[in-house]
Amino acid sequence: MTLNKKQIQHLKGLAHHLNPVVMIGNNGLTEGVLAEIELALAHHELIKVKIAGEDRDVKNLIVAAIVRESGAQNVQVIGKILVLYRPSEARKIILPK
Repeated sequence: MTLNKKQIQHLKGLAHHLNPVVMIGNNGLTEGVLAEIELALAHHELIKVKIAGEDRDVKNLIVAAIVRESGAQNVQVIGKILVLYRPSEARKIILPK
């Protein structure tokens, strides 16, 4: 599933007031963190993930790995915050066409 510009803008607006539900610490991306992301995406569809660390290249690798492993769409990365969207079977969020 690919999102168009209108859908991405809609999701950014919905995500604005959300707090990060998963935080990646100094241990990096572990199986436990991926499992937590899976649970959060299944329950909420739209989540924020906070990535600790100063190195931009490492952060970009972590973001790519999360997107690849979770099957979610990268909506936005601002600073240390990643916004992910993956529709659930219940389809809680209705996207514009």
